[in-house]
Amino acid sequence: NLYRLRTAKAEISQIFGVEVPAGANFGEEVVKGYPGLMITGGRAQSMNWGFPRVLRGKQGQKLAPTAVNNARSDNLASPFWQSSFETRRCLIPVSQWAEPQGEDRRMTRIWYALPGDMPFAVGGIWRPTDMWGNCYSMVMVPASPQMQEVHDRMPVILRREDWDRWLGGSATQAFDLCRTWEDRLEVERTQDRWVDGQPLLEDEPPKLQDLPLFKDL
Repeated sequence: NLYRLRTAKAEISQIFGVEVPAGANFGEEVVKGYPGLMITGGRAQSMNWGFPRVLRGKQGQKLAPTAVNNARSDNLASPFWQSSFETRRCLIPVSQWAEPQGEDRRMTRIWYALPGDMPFAVGGIWRPTDMWGNCYSMVMVPASPQMQEVHDRMPVILRREDWDRWLGGSATQAFDLCRTWEDRLEVERTQDRWVDGQPLLEDEPPKLQDLPLFKDL
């Protein structure tokens, strides 16, 4: 539920062969429900990360919408995801993605990336919504052995030669690319708190504001 894109817009344009609009709105760190950069239809644009889903309370009342930002590969045939996967796939440029590790209320950030400093492409899907405009979601697959200690899922990482097939191939061809990344990952363990990214002191007691804001789906 957290990733980074630390690359300048000009370099992103060069790597992915698309122009990044000067006014594209996205931060270096992207959290669900906020704008991130994605690529589809031969252009880059910013969209909110997460499809809106309205849940209902015990009395049947509508609750505030939540952003569903990760689509498990084994759920892509469900009505919530199917149309987007079949007709609206995208690339998500990523420098690193994070997972929480450690004890409850004292979780810290652990970052994963490919070797080197270049951003890579994660498989995504998108759709227009009445609530938040155009939105995108990451497609997730079972985690590689290197990161199974902290999470059982990881993003679909696409090799350069597979980008066009993900974007323009059939749903069957794209689904064949939904596989676990088996190559080495760079791992950066930190003492930065999962919630706000500030250093966690060894003698710091758990605080109410340290409760995780990002819940795994």
